[in-house]
Amino acid sequence: MEIRHSSHPSDAKRYDTEQLRKHFLIEKLFEADQVHMVYTHEDRMVIGGAQPVKEALSIEAPDTLKTEYFLERREIGFVNIAGDAVITVDGERHELGKLDTLYVGKGNRDIKLESKDAADPAKLYFCSALAHAVYPTRKMAIGDADTRYLGSQLTSNERELNRILHADGIQTCQLMMGITVLKPGSVWNTMPSHTHDRRMEAYLYFDLNEDARVFHMMGEPQETRHLVVANEQAIISPPWSVHSGVGTSNYTFIWSMAGENYTFDDMDEVPARAFK
Repeated sequence: MEIRHSSHPSDAKRYDTEQLRKHFLIEKLFEADQVHMVYTHEDRMVIGGAQPVKEALSIEAPDTLKTEYFLERREIGFVNIAGDAVITVDGERHELGKLDTLYVGKGNRDIKLESKDAADPAKLYFCSALAHAVYPTRKMAIGDADTRYLGSQLTSNERELNRILHADGIQTCQLMMGITVLKPGSVWNTMPSHTHDRRMEAYLYFDLNEDARVFHMMGEPQETRHLVVANEQAIISPPWSVHSGVGTSNYTFIWSMAGENYTFDDMDEVPARAFK
């Protein structure tokens, strides 16, 4: 497990490109028959990816967590972004198609990840937050999500925002997750942008062509920086930072939040005129 420490905005504005990428960009999450995890001190979230191909993979507690098993004091959400997957939780089998989500609550011990077809393997992105309450394991297909239609073609940000783990969807202790899909011809996400000082956010950008890129905007509104993001790479966004992106084509991203506040709409909007 890789460990990322928190950063102060006064320090981050002095980072060069290499330092920005080292602190905030996760470049590799998916590798055949491997589980990759990053532990960020931003609200103690664990961000990970698993690609089971020839064998089942387990979600196990690394030494960093100092626990007997991974979900001893945590909850976790999985989103499948590729071929059909099977996740077995303490003997209970759950099948996930592309963009299906599975929430697994605190206290579950044995989690196994498999692909239904090794020729078309699953890719399971996951985020885990600390939990002090127990909620049941639940699956949600993308078609059953609470969907909001945002933006317009005129402003190049026509998109559908699917809320999945949230107060009115799959109940959790503090973890929130959802999927935003940009329509063809739209390239801007989360614009107008915002901050939410009481919780961090993580983004996974995917469904990008090999040569396509997203320019992810971060930093305080008066001190913005950008990170160039390729397909299936993730961003750690601190609570003090805006988080917005523009791509060379349309794309899809998974957003995950954890922190003190569980209210989805609690955010401070930053209009475009405030950026520098």
